[in-house]
Amino acid sequence: MEPIKIGISSCLLGAKVRYDGGHKLDHYIRDTLGKFVTFISVCPEVEMGLQIPREPMRLVGDPNSPRLVTVNTKKDYTNQMLKWASEKVEELKEEKLCGFIFKSRSPSSGMRGVKVYTGSGMPPKTGVGLFAKYFMEQFPLLPVEDEGRLQNPELRENFIERVFVYKRWQDLTEDNWSSKNLISFHTDHKLLILAHSPKHYTQLGKIVSEAGKKDKEELKKEYLFTLMSALKLIATVKKNTNVLYHILGYLKKFLTTDEKKELIDIISNYYKKLIPLIVPITIINHYVRKYNESYLKRQYYLNPHPLELMLRNHV
Repeated sequence: MEPIKIGISSCLLGAKVRYDGGHKLDHYIRDTLGKFVTFISVCPEVEMGLQIPREPMRLVGDPNSPRLVTVNTKKDYTNQMLKWASEKVEELKEEKLCGFIFKSRSPSSGMRGVKVYTGSGMPPKTGVGLFAKYFMEQFPLLPVEDEGRLQNPELRENFIERVFVYKRWQDLTEDNWSSKNLISFHTDHKLLILAHSPKHYTQLGKIVSEAGKKDKEELKKEYLFTLMSALKLIATVKKNTNVLYHILGYLKKFLTTDEKKELIDIISNYYKKLIPLIVPITIINHYVRKYNESYLKRQYYLNPHPLELMLRNHV
């Protein structure tokens, strides 16, 4: 597999590019996630020609179409930022990104909740940074998050899982596309999809059933849109429990009475939030290897991302 590329705001990797000459290094992103991905760092302000340090900027005016203006001298950088963003996005299209991590609350890179100064009252936190907004419009299905939200274990696991799925989709559509391989891709991800959305699980099954009948490009677009819409939904404890019992159905013909009771008790304790998801998953993986259950062996639900990321230790 080629490297998984993730775009990222440069300051989150420790680059001293902020307006005050500082950084916002995130150790988990750089030191843990960084072992498994290649980062493509981006700093909109510096790359469009501003110095370090520099006068801070903020969003002002209409929250739906704000201007990017310096705080003290009121210099408007909106047009310069948008011109740079359009050129930068064209460069990034060549990188084949699988995700992007933005700097939260930044007037250029914040993907949500950025203050917009309207001239009266408290500034509402309803804005989107100019670069982030343009980027997300151009890559509407690409997994994106900001470092603030990634502090939440569920959102972190969800984002990184989507990144790995997107990479596998990228590989399928660029190198190995065929109706047969689409069916295989879908089969490999069935339980993963079910854990996020039973509704989309059904929809994707219908889309795959049309493989070979529908226009190839139309089929790709429809499948990817539905897939990424499903994976944006959090895999809750209730939905995960449903999938775990679904898996038990495949294993019960192999398990002894004691093994079955033990697994049911573990799933029940997970449902009660007494143990994290990694516990039943570890036991199930043991039984899948022990009994060589072919369908479950291929399910990415059981191994969606490297164990070293410890994402399921906290959900």
